Amino acid sequence: MKIVDFLNKKTPSISFEVFPPKTAVVFDSVKQAVEKIAQLNPAFMSVTYGAGGGTSEYTVSIAENIQKNHNVTALAHLSCISSAKDEVLVQLEKLKATGIENILALRGDIPEGFSTEKLDYKYASDLVKEIKNFGGFCIGGACYPEGHPDSATQNEDIENLKKKIDAGCEFLTTQMFFDNNLLYNYLYKLRVHGINVPVIPGIMPVTNGKQIARICKLTGSLLPARFKAITDRFYNDGDAMTQAGIAYATDQIIDLFANGVNHVHVYSMNKPEVARKILENLSNILK
Repeated sequence: MKIVDFLNKKTPSISFEVFPPKTAVVFDSVKQAVEKIAQLNPAFMSVTYGAGGGTSEYTVSIAENIQKNHNVTALAHLSCISSAKDEVLVQLEKLKATGIENILALRGDIPEGFSTEKLDYKYASDLVKEIKNFGGFCIGGACYPEGHPDSATQNEDIENLKKKIDAGCEFLTTQMFFDNNLLYNYLYKLRVHGINVPVIPGIMPVTNGKQIARICKLTGSLLPARFKAITDRFYNDGDAMTQAGIAYATDQIIDLFANGVNHVHVYSMNKPEVARKILENLSNILK
């Protein structure tokens, strides 16, 4: 099923992001965790793609397993910053051969000191255009409610986002955020700029206090006072932080549903117990 068709439904839904193993040594344990999440029957599952394509083979394998053996629609990530055109085309052929119909097209993080001058794809919009020309895929893209870290202003970021839409991007998934008001304001700005494709909010249940510093460094996410108080209070208590993080994420999701945002993507971090608890908390809302 193509995700853009699913997104037209008004019934609230939850999907999950998972990531493939970095090495063959941990493949089985990751596969088992992903399968447990698939057994929860989410709307769809996205499978990330390692920097430089390092986990590309595992991405295809995990996505294929999710879709063929668990009947859950798979969304395969594909990044291009360290990939030549022929490598991307090989990946597209593999995805097509396994029956994957949905791709999240990403530029990927630029390594420190890395030159982009001679790259086949400098921007995600270049990759979107390549996939569109290849044909047969529903194409999604990433967006940033708090602005892309490489953009000087949010308006500049939104103008670049519009280039992805014009190139063939059919839906968007947001970077994680911890204040829903940021999203609502962002959605308004997108509509003002003529961007009308579906936008799926990305929610991260923070279950480990040590995640916070890394999240802030990678995404520049604003930490609302309420959320910061939770992490400060429960930072050194793993069980309490897990419970509080799941509760905070659940509260965000309920607020999104209540305000007409029907589809939410949860960054599961390959934790089936977290995914299951989120769904349990929403059982009567999602029925």
